[in-house]
Amino acid sequence: MQRMTLIFLAALVSPQAALAADPVLPVFAVEHFAIPKPNPFVSLEVGHTRTMRGTHTNGDPIAELAVQSVQGPGPVILGVPTVLVLDEAFENGVLVERTFDYYATDADGNLWYFGEDVTNFRYDDAGKLTGTDSKSAWRAGVNGALPGISVPGAPTVGMNLFQEHAPQEAAMDYAEVLAIDMEITVPAGTFHDVMKTFEASTAEPDLREFKYYAPGAGMIRADEDLSEALDNPAVVVEQQP
Repeated sequence: MQRMTLIFLAALVSPQAALAADPVLPVFAVEHFAIPKPNPFVSLEVGHTRTMRGTHTNGDPIAELAVQSVQGPGPVILGVPTVLVLDEAFENGVLVERTFDYYATDADGNLWYFGEDVTNFRYDDAGKLTGTDSKSAWRAGVNGALPGISVPGAPTVGMNLFQEHAPQEAAMDYAEVLAIDMEITVPAGTFHDVMKTFEASTAEPDLREFKYYAPGAGMIRADEDLSEALDNPAVVVEQQP
């Protein structure tokens, strides 16, 4: 879910003022995917893997681990061949979510998100699996759902786009670009020309995150479960070496 000169302007205003624009639903046209261009931030090369770690500090500490790996061709959705990315999330070493995400890039390098097949795993207090569900699963073209742009190919500060648009499945995430030339250090190293986004959902008002994307490396950090004042994240997950 596409330089430092502009972040200084964003830093001079309050977070609320910087996040005032309404998200826009990108215009989808299948012909724009005839000659796709790679996204500068996110690799869809088969075998590319990214590992993120963090600790959730609300209540008892929870060690979080997320592993994303590009698997290969995904289904054709709305006439566009997608790429399948496997995303697995663990808490204290236990698998809590497995997601198959479907992406494709267009002629401008925008990374489009076409849907996700989700399995959420539920456990009892003893750690025994009690069931699964597919909450938050959606696919473009089903129940009126439309694809969105997960990461723009040529981001500008203030750009605010829906990453997914599936009202019936309550999948309505969007991202606003706050900065495009940051320097960020995480366990995986120091990255330059980093894009910072604010991500939220019109369907889930409590979902508030900052994410940081580095060219060629993808997401390198996420500040999750932000307060209404957009501070004090409950967890910070960072890319690992």
